[in-house]
Amino acid sequence: MLASKSSLEGRDYAEPSTVLLTTQPESTSPPLEVRRPRRRFPFAWEHLAILLVIALIAGLRFRLREVPLERDEGEYAYAGQLILQGIPPYQLAYNMKLPGTYAAYAAMMTVFGQTAAGIHFGVIFVNVACILLVFLITKRLFGAKAGVVAGAAFGLFSIRPYLLGLAGHATHFVTLAALIAIYLLLRACGTRRYWTFLSSGIFAGLALIMKQPGMFFVLFGLLYLAWRERQADDAALFAKIAAYCAGAALPYIVTCLILLRAGVFQRFWFWTVSYARAYGSELTAWQGLHEFANRMELQREHAGVICFFIVLGMAAFLWDRKLRQHCVFILSLLGFSFLAASVGLYYRGHYFIVLYPVLAMLVGVAISSASEWLLRMKLRKLAAVAPVGVFVVAFGYALFADRAIYFTDSVHEASRRIYGSNPFPESVSIGDYIRANSDKKARVAVLGSEPEIYFYAQRHSATGYIYTYPLTEEQTYASTMQREFIREVQTAAPEFVVYVLVEPSWLRHAHSDSLIFRWADSYTRDHYTLVGVADGGGNHDVYRWGAEVQAYRPRRPEVVLIYERNR
Repeated sequence: MLASKSSLEGRDYAEPSTVLLTTQPESTSPPLEVRRPRRRFPFAWEHLAILLVIALIAGLRFRLREVPLERDEGEYAYAGQLILQGIPPYQLAYNMKLPGTYAAYAAMMTVFGQTAAGIHFGVIFVNVACILLVFLITKRLFGAKAGVVAGAAFGLFSIRPYLLGLAGHATHFVTLAALIAIYLLLRACGTRRYWTFLSSGIFAGLALIMKQPGMFFVLFGLLYLAWRERQADDAALFAKIAAYCAGAALPYIVTCLILLRAGVFQRFWFWTVSYARAYGSELTAWQGLHEFANRMELQREHAGVICFFIVLGMAAFLWDRKLRQHCVFILSLLGFSFLAASVGLYYRGHYFIVLYPVLAMLVGVAISSASEWLLRMKLRKLAAVAPVGVFVVAFGYALFADRAIYFTDSVHEASRRIYGSNPFPESVSIGDYIRANSDKKARVAVLGSEPEIYFYAQRHSATGYIYTYPLTEEQTYASTMQREFIREVQTAAPEFVVYVLVEPSWLRHAHSDSLIFRWADSYTRDHYTLVGVADGGGNHDVYRWGAEVQAYRPRRPEVVLIYERNR
């Protein structure tokens, strides 16, 4: 007898490894199976293909491993550095993100070292794991060809420079945890493996702990589980949902207990709930739509053909009956992934990383379905070559379009090409100077949103406001935050003050409170001496230290000034 539709859900329809000979959705005894003969060799063509994809993507990342940290990476690196020193999150570094990525950075730096190269080396492993999981999930649902194409598409999406994929953002870690959760859930559905349901929930909960948008993957898993197991008896369905939900709640509960014991729970709650709510209400729906349109245009750049495959993959569910059993999975994952990328309606480039797995799966579906259609048209040779060939050309063109960054630029040039005048290369030299000219217990205040300076200097911040963005936003707490920032800095009397006169480090709004700028000018003038100028913004940065500073005239108004406290 044929297996029920629900029992076949999650299996590779193109290359089934087994055929179940039972009509029961669940059984306490193992079903009879007709197994395919074992392959003569342990590796199939798809394994070699995905390994080549991984080697290419990992190789490009490895070449650029020493690119200076950008500011989000600087936040995670500094917070991770504090964790390794026994200092809990939110004590010396305030931010609205949940602390999972801080812990992940601490783990990476424990293994690979507290350097930009060490961090980026760890991100390579995260990215490789994501590529493998996209391949495995897509192969399980849609076949080997779709799996390889999806893995390659995700690899390409995740390294696109102008979408900030080369940096180690929290969204990489959200995506990894979510993909593990989805893979485990697919393996668990149709079985009574309650520990697997629990494990799936735990990883979905970890996606949330990495960053708040991970909550949408928790909801996706819960709803998909309920739909897949809708034919199970009530007791079994309740047990599976309970196991999943218990696992999903566990990481957040453990995190709260750890932070409560560390004495920072109140501050953690303010930043991740109260302030996060105020931050998320800044943009209107119309402004968010404008942001989305701009980002989608950037997404399409140099990848128009691959974007066409995404649309074709969505349409394939209309004409290909074999795909329809997985329609709920793809459409619901697409919807929840879009919601995860839409939190706050800002649509920054790296927010789309959580959306890339399902988009890559749709590319794989498009190529596989196109090949199947050509086979039905009895165009066997064309089916074997044409769809994959078009994808390979599109993939190659996207790499070629950004060839300077991928293959020839120095790490300094790559940083400038991607981030423009943002002072990320300068932060390395500034951090080195402070570390060489101060005691390990010295405090530093960065007037600007460059937490990577604290990381490079290996010195503690004089204030928990490692970003100044909250101080200039048009939100309820901004003026109070400015006064708290000023009070913390004056109380700490830092050895060095770094004043970042670069607009992207502040992002002032039309009605921003100007108190912080008036105070910064008078405070540095009255209590500090200028000892350094970092005049960057191009491929040839200029630095002046000590006595040379007084005679130097900056080439442009956007510079970084380094002050030392008067003795």
